[in-house]
Amino acid sequence: MNTGTTAIGVKTAPMHNSKFGLLSEKSLNFSIGLWFLVVIVGQWIFTFYILMVYGGSALRGNFEVWTEILPVGFTPGDPMGNAALMAHVFFAAIINGGGALQLIPFVRNRFPVFHRWNGRVFVVAAFIASLGGVYMTFTRETVGGTALAIGNVSLALLIIVCGLLAWREAWARRFERHRRWALRLFLVVSANWFFRLGILLWYAFAGGIGIEDETFTGPFITFWAFGQYLLPLAILELYLITRKRAGMLARFGVALLLTIVAVAIGAGLFMMTAGYWIPLIEKY
Repeated sequence: MNTGTTAIGVKTAPMHNSKFGLLSEKSLNFSIGLWFLVVIVGQWIFTFYILMVYGGSALRGNFEVWTEILPVGFTPGDPMGNAALMAHVFFAAIINGGGALQLIPFVRNRFPVFHRWNGRVFVVAAFIASLGGVYMTFTRETVGGTALAIGNVSLALLIIVCGLLAWREAWARRFERHRRWALRLFLVVSANWFFRLGILLWYAFAGGIGIEDETFTGPFITFWAFGQYLLPLAILELYLITRKRAGMLARFGVALLLTIVAVAIGAGLFMMTAGYWIPLIEKY
């Protein structure tokens, strides 16, 4: 029997060295590695988009660009709301740019000081971006209706809870528990990114059924307001349970699920990058 560590630094459970046992282990390692690769590349592309479009226009003092792109951009006479919007956008760049680095075992093991400080910056940035989003939800007219507003506020609270627990476990040097809470934090912080890709994929493959285009409300928006973070968390918990119990059939099943999810995210990422982010970078 042996143990190991996955691409995202989670320890594996003991496993018999049978042919199918090793194959199930390799399948699960491949699927989580593929998922992680797609997500980290996607988040870095998103970070580049934020810096080029929002950062570039801010440096030029052309905040009209933000108003053209966002449902509610810069509003004259609302300095607090505008400050919350800027914090939400730019701290999102920090989150998406540096968050995935926390999950790479090589970075964590070879550069522990960077890992600690980047983690602290990541948590603080996540808190500020979340609170900025909550402030705008209560003070500005936003799209998506009540369901999306409740979903986003619940998401902010969940980010704070996961961040505090990840920090507490690291402080107590319970590193395996810390990594699990860090994974949960990474997923809930990435919910806005998942939300964009999910909406795009739903339009591409289901024609946008359940979405009222004029108001951006409807059954699917209500579902995805919470599904944007509950679904990734559910898949993570399934993965962690499978790791712990080390059943071969379960490993094959979860490996297949993770591969399908990775391919779906990759397809959405390609469509979003080619059809939306690159044109906006070229335009602005």
